[in-house]
Amino acid sequence: MLLQISPSLRHVTVLPGKGLKEFIKVKVASRRLSYRMLFYSLLFFTFLLRFVFVLTAVDNIDGENKCSSIGCLGKKLRPKILGRSLESNVPEVIYKILDQPLGKDELEQRTDIPQTLEEFMVLIKEGGYDAKTFAIKLREMVTLMEQRTREAKIQEYLYRHVASSSIPKQLHCLGLKLANEHTNNAAARLQLPSAELVPALVDNNYFHYVLASDNVLAASVVATSLVRNSLQPQKVVLHVITDRKTYYPMQAWFSLHPLSPAIIEVKALHHFDWFTKGKVPVLEAMEKDQNVRSQFRGGSSAIVANTTEKPRAIAAKLQTLSPKYNSVMNHIRIHLPELFSSLSKVVFLDDDIVVQTDLSPLWDIDMNGKVNGAVETCSGEDKYVMSKRLKSYLNFSHPLISQNFDPNECAWAYGMNIFDLDAWRKTNISSTYHYWVEQNIKSDLSLWQLGTLPPGLIAFHGHVHSIDPFWHMLGLGYQESTSFADAKGAGVIHFNGRAKPWLDIAFPHLRPLWTKYIDFSDYFIKSCHIKAL
Repeated sequence: MLLQISPSLRHVTVLPGKGLKEFIKVKVASRRLSYRMLFYSLLFFTFLLRFVFVLTAVDNIDGENKCSSIGCLGKKLRPKILGRSLESNVPEVIYKILDQPLGKDELEQRTDIPQTLEEFMVLIKEGGYDAKTFAIKLREMVTLMEQRTREAKIQEYLYRHVASSSIPKQLHCLGLKLANEHTNNAAARLQLPSAELVPALVDNNYFHYVLASDNVLAASVVATSLVRNSLQPQKVVLHVITDRKTYYPMQAWFSLHPLSPAIIEVKALHHFDWFTKGKVPVLEAMEKDQNVRSQFRGGSSAIVANTTEKPRAIAAKLQTLSPKYNSVMNHIRIHLPELFSSLSKVVFLDDDIVVQTDLSPLWDIDMNGKVNGAVETCSGEDKYVMSKRLKSYLNFSHPLISQNFDPNECAWAYGMNIFDLDAWRKTNISSTYHYWVEQNIKSDLSLWQLGTLPPGLIAFHGHVHSIDPFWHMLGLGYQESTSFADAKGAGVIHFNGRAKPWLDIAFPHLRPLWTKYIDFSDYFIKSCHIKAL
């Protein structure tokens, strides 16, 4: 590259290297401005020279072709910018090395692999390695980090699985103390409701809610939040269904903590005549399901030992082993028409929800002859929570599923549902549910893996009426990015997921929405060391 300055300083000419016939010519209009133009020209030249130097240095680092700093600018006859090819100049050897898989065994007991980026940079600077050695060292370090990250993520999912499947000692303590109170204190054995209020249990002029739970503390939060936010608490009837072992603690709690003027009924499954007569399909299915799940994929140890699947896939398989998916409390909703044969409409509530508004407007919703009023989960601002379609729950690689359903059909949520029991009794929803549960057991859980929602999606297919998402906000048990303000603005919030609000793994910024309905000065709460934080 040449710089020519005329003796009169009227012309400054920059001649580029080989390959270009044009030149840059700066013509100075008058001698008065010549020094300024000369300064700008020299400034441009200085910048250009530094740019050329950087490009040449990079070419030298690439290492395959040796050339002079100016010669490098025109070494290839193809589209160029200042002699540099538009395509990548990364040596092919680097791609070849990085494309080669590296097994876990090759990295075991190696002490020469950098543990941090800082160590890697020091090693490269001091070692003077060529491109091939650089790629080998980089591949080893990144592969090792990936393996450790994967192992750490799987351990996190395993610990969360153990934590979410266990009963915290505080809740265990609460159940024991209430059972003892039921035995020793007549006030803890009251008939619920009292005799004069029994007719309200079958009166369709009241707002009837059903809650199935074996968790006393969770049930108390649902009941308290429901009644406290009701504009007509005197018209609220809450039917609490529990199992045999939890009945006495549950009865003791609501006997000692009445929510008047609301009416609370506590009933165990064995108290229902329908449930004790003959064979109950859901119980038979649960027994078979439990036998299959006990051997499912070899248990948690075998699932975690898998070295090929992604951590999220392993987390999903661990979740299938959760006891709640084989709990009668989870399956009982499919028998609501039989359990409440005198009622026309009920709202079913899960025990991990919190009611934050008056729910009486739900009874004014026109269901258009549909059975199940639910929030659809295929659209919304939160693309993680509200992006669920049938393919999210059902295995469409199985012909039984692919031949009968549309994978892109919108899913809906359990947790807060309006059920028109009169319309339900005219359908075959319950028998359809049991048929598909049986098919899933026969197929070794290959139609779906998790819970009661997949067979519910099938059984209620064509019988769902979509309601406003305000009535049911999901994901507070697995979507940590949910803001407190957004959750507070919903009518009902649902802590579905592993991070239940009564567990230590609950999200701290969302847990206060649940704990605000617990009286931490209560004797039983204090004696079992149940705290807000």
